[in-house]
Amino acid sequence: MDTGILLVGIVLLVTIILFVSDRVKIDLVAIGAAIALAWLGLITPMEAVSGFASNAVMAMAGVMILGYGIERTGITSRLARSIVRYAGTDERRVSSTIGITVGLLSSVMQNIGAAALFLPAMRRISKQTKIPVSRLMMPMGFAAILGGSITMIGSSPLIVLNDLLRQSDAEPFSLFAVTPIGVPLLVAGVLLFAFAGDRILPKKEEKAGKTTVAEIWGIDHPVWTAAIPPSSSLVGKTREEAFFKMRYGLDLLAVRIQREITVAPSRATRFEEGQELAFIGHEEEFKRFIRESGCIPSGPGSRFKEILDGEGYGFAELIVRPKASIIGRTMREIRFRQLFSIEPIVHQRGEIETRADFSHMPLAAGDVIVAFGSWDTLRLLAGHKDLLLLTHPEGDAVRHGMAHLAVLIFASSLALTMTGVPLSLALLTGSAAMVVSGVLTIDEAYRAIEWKTIALIAGLIPLGIAMEKTGAAALVAGALIGSLGGAHPLVIMCAVAVLATVLSLVISNVAATVLLVPLVMIAGAGTGVDPRALALLVAVCASNSFILPTHQVNALLMGPGGYSTKDFIKAGSIMTVIFIGVAVTLIYLLIA
Repeated sequence: MDTGILLVGIVLLVTIILFVSDRVKIDLVAIGAAIALAWLGLITPMEAVSGFASNAVMAMAGVMILGYGIERTGITSRLARSIVRYAGTDERRVSSTIGITVGLLSSVMQNIGAAALFLPAMRRISKQTKIPVSRLMMPMGFAAILGGSITMIGSSPLIVLNDLLRQSDAEPFSLFAVTPIGVPLLVAGVLLFAFAGDRILPKKEEKAGKTTVAEIWGIDHPVWTAAIPPSSSLVGKTREEAFFKMRYGLDLLAVRIQREITVAPSRATRFEEGQELAFIGHEEEFKRFIRESGCIPSGPGSRFKEILDGEGYGFAELIVRPKASIIGRTMREIRFRQLFSIEPIVHQRGEIETRADFSHMPLAAGDVIVAFGSWDTLRLLAGHKDLLLLTHPEGDAVRHGMAHLAVLIFASSLALTMTGVPLSLALLTGSAAMVVSGVLTIDEAYRAIEWKTIALIAGLIPLGIAMEKTGAAALVAGALIGSLGGAHPLVIMCAVAVLATVLSLVISNVAATVLLVPLVMIAGAGTGVDPRALALLVAVCASNSFILPTHQVNALLMGPGGYSTKDFIKAGSIMTVIFIGVAVTLIYLLIA
């Protein structure tokens, strides 16, 4: 055996062992593999670092920025609420709904784009349903990969396949030729997690401890919204005359008139018909307020509620500074709401905590105030001369007015990939547009990138280069296919499916397709199996990358989901066997 092939095999084996052991961080393992290959002379130094400028890595960086832009405009909040509104909080139903939605979306766009679009929504759905995010991310990612097999433009291997067939003077497949195979694959993946998710998904439960300001202070009530009709007893009254807190224990957070939202309206604010009010408090008290005031509850689809529930608003703890100018004066005297544009909810001095009306209490140094407001407003208080912001805002300000622009940029970037523009160029162009248009700042764009994931993929790409350059991949493929003469067509197809699956784990799925399609078409002509059927099987199984986090989608979700390599091996091995079984059976019955 050639020395180069032997050395590549050793590096590959050590890499896989370290991946599985979880003793060393996998991004460090990947970088170490690239460095080892260069020192062994199997690849050049430039090839060792080429992964950082590869199409895959640049595309991943671009899609992270685009996904963050979508998140910052509040779109993911709406998406999450729509899914929760339909699926409820049952884990099986939520996971299935997400899987089908992402899978169908992935059939007409790059699966990495579909996963990136849903990634921020997963966090919000997890928070709303109390389902650990680790039990949602992996099913979503697998569905994005599976959905790429529904149409011939859903994944890179299928797109490349038709070009290879034309080069071989074979008839290319039509757009929906693969749909009878792709749809059952997606359904199989969704059903796997629906019925076996409890056993194969990691049980990384969220910490039971209280984490948010609202939870710590026991004010994590839902936001209730109601509209004021002409017949309401509130019409013409001021906030001070309504006695919301005294009568119902409700805190008025904001008032909305058409599209204008006023947070922490002053006590002199006069209510008019058509206004929408937002409160926090207990549901029973809100219902009593509705009965007595004649207001109309806005319902679960309230846009006002979505905005205040979104990541642009929240609670923070503030403390009155020593020597502050407001010491000795009451909130009423200083017009606290108008001065700071935040709604005070709780007041604490020493061991004494006040949740009723405390606007008449003179403020003292060291008083703690828990207040509601926009993150932008709360951040401004970090340097205020009178109030000190104790807790860092738990989210970023949401740029609701740029939602349509962000969607347009995201969609345009993906549309460019369908016109032949390289994926990396299209997505980086979209990322630049996000910054230039003001959807994101340049600092936010840098923060959006998960650099550990970038290092992982960049480090693995040189391994694929070494496999191809030394002839290791071709040797394995040729030896296996050469040994299939005289075997039953199903045996041949299973062997091809396994080979394509294994190669896609260590080299790019496109490279595996380009390498294997010419070989299997020759083998098919000699064994009596339809060469086009074998070629399609290769392209489909080149996306069967579930066992290791080497696929771009799996790498993207590994950090946010808190997964280890063992987690992917446990769930991915079962998915891989199901994938091969479904793909081989259907292609044999329908095409071969």
